[in-house]
Amino acid sequence: MKLVGMFVLMAVPAIASAGSVTKAVAVVNPLSASGVSGQVTFVKAEGGMKVSVKITGLKPGAHGFHIHEFGDCSAADGTSAGGHFNPTSDPHAGPKDAKRHAGDMGNIEADKDGVASLEYLDAKVTFLGPEGILGRGIIVHAAADDLKTQPTGNAGGRLGCGVVGAVKGE
Repeated sequence: MKLVGMFVLMAVPAIASAGSVTKAVAVVNPLSASGVSGQVTFVKAEGGMKVSVKITGLKPGAHGFHIHEFGDCSAADGTSAGGHFNPTSDPHAGPKDAKRHAGDMGNIEADKDGVASLEYLDAKVTFLGPEGILGRGIIVHAAADDLKTQPTGNAGGRLGCGVVGAVKGE
C-alpha cells in the first residue's frame, strides 16, 4: 500500500498483460425481487468484441442493457453501479453508432417466455485501458433504450446487475 496525496493506492494483482485477456463474463443477478438473471460474455474477435447475451426473467419486449461505471451491485436498486460507462464523454446512442458511450449496448428483446438472447460484434469496447470494461457493471433495464435520450436512453429502472470479470486462462 502506498499513500499518494489523500489517496491510498493498493497493490492489485495484475492480469498477466494487457494483451492476454481474450474473454470476460458478467453473471447478471436480480436486483430487488425482479427475478432477472443471466450472463453476458465478451470475447476478443477480429474487428472488435463478440458480445453474447442470455437473460431470463424479463417481461416480453425490449430492455436496455448497458455497461455502467462501477462493478458495484450492492444497492438493491442497482444505483451503486453508477451511470453509463462513458470515458470519452460521447453522446448516448446505439451500439452500432460511431459516436457513442462505450457503455451503450442497445436493447435485448425478451420473448413470450421472458428470455432474451443476442449476439453481435462491438467495435468500441476493449478489456483494458481507459476504455476498458473489466471490473465495470452490466445493468439490464426495465424499459427499452430509445437510443437518443441523453444521457441514458430513458431505459427505466434497473432489474439485473453483474460485474465484468476476466475469464481464467482465456
